[in-house]
This record gives sequence, C-alpha cells and structure tokens, in this order.
Amino acid sequence: MALTQPDPGVLRRAQRGDERAFSTIVRAYERPVYNYVLRLVGDRALAEDLTQEVFLRVYQGLSQFSSRSRFTTWLFQVTKNRVLDELRAIERRPRAVVNLDEIAPLEVVDQPLERTETIDAVWRAVDALNVDLKMALLLRDVVGLSYTEIADALEITLATVKWRIYKAREEVAAALQRDGISVSTTTRPAAPATG
Repeated sequence: MALTQPDPGVLRRAQRGDERAFSTIVRAYERPVYNYVLRLVGDRALAEDLTQEVFLRVYQGLSQFSSRSRFTTWLFQVTKNRVLDELRAIERRPRAVVNLDEIAPLEVVDQPLERTETIDAVWRAVDALNVDLKMALLLRDVVGLSYTEIADALEITLATVKWRIYKAREEVAAALQRDGISVSTTTRPAAPATG
C-alpha cells in the first residue's frame, strides 16, 4: 500500500506556517514514520522521540521544501538522516548490561502460536540486516514507497535500491530457512520502477 501525497492546498498552508495544516500532515504520516523508525532502532521510546524530532525538522524545513520532489520522499529522507545520526551516536555510547531474565516476554493475544513464531522470526531476520538493506526493505515492504521514491529518499540509484531490496529479501529468506520456516519459492512480482 503506497503512501498518498498530502493535499497540495494543505501542504502550501503548512509551508506558510499554518499549524492546523501541519497537524493534518503529522496525523497522516506519523504512524508510517514511527513504524519505520521503530523497526530501524528497535526501541519504542527512542522511536517516539526520533519521530517527534523528525517532524520538528520537517516543520523547520517545510518552507524550503520544493514541490519538484514528492513530499513522502523528502519526509523519509529527513527520517533517514535523523535515524542514521542516532545510530552513529548509539555506536559511540558505552553499552549497558541487561540481564535477559529480567526482561518480560512479548505476548501477542489471540494469535496462533505458529503465526506468532513466524512473525517473530521474520522480524528477527529483518533486524539482523545491515542498516542499508533494512532501510530499503522497510521503505518498500512496510512503508510502501515506490522504488523511485526510495532511491530519492535514500539518495542512491534506482539500481542500488533494487539490489538492496533483492539482497534483503534473500537474506531474510535464508535466515527463515535456517530457523526451519518454509519460505515460498514463488517470486514476488516486481513493483514498477517508477511512481
């Protein structure tokens, strides 16, 4: 499911500083941005903070946004830059030691156990990807951006986007097979390269 672009009138009003128009934009895109950030950083509180910071940066830079590119492309470019800054900062910080016995298990209510285990295995495999592969895959399969929008958002070539998504899916499938989870061998239809 592709993200729709904001109404041009709402976007223009937000660019002129209309807070109600900007709130409309935030409501429309807050959940996809949060979900994307959460899958990249793996921490709910940090994802909430980063999502707020992304929208603060969007608010501050909105007047300079050019309609030559899609709003969603620009939004996820801002998001990517903020997340990469945070991931670099995390690498430089000393790590805390956590006793695994103190962490409560995650529970999903009303899900068959096999389905829950499969979903957990998929997300573990995605989490194990390097950040470049993970960003491309999440923007395509979770956020729903087109290949062209992903290329613009990540500031890479279309060929690189296609390769990263292919490689990410290949690595996730291999990880699932190692976990004993059967993976469909049917090839997913390729999404259009434009749009």
